[in-house]
Amino acid sequence: MNFDDKFFSKVEKKTKVNKDTILSLASKLQQGNLQDEKSLREVISTLSSLTGKEVSKEKEDKIIDTILKGKVPKSVDKMF
Repeated sequence: MNFDDKFFSKVEKKTKVNKDTILSLASKLQQGNLQDEKSLREVISTLSSLTGKEVSKEKEDKIIDTILKGKVPKSVDKMF
């Protein structure tokens, strides 16, 4: 099992979202505009539904603000 598989395994264990779904969402983000608030809200809503975790309006706004201001780590290693 390489790093990528370990990463996806860890995410799936915590979120119950499988690798294919994650890759599909990643593809959607790559094709979309990360500076488009509507697209970001759709992705957050989809992730919320998939994981069964409710995201409050306040938290969603904070996530959107963080992304739009470019404050998201560029490397996956810095996220954990």
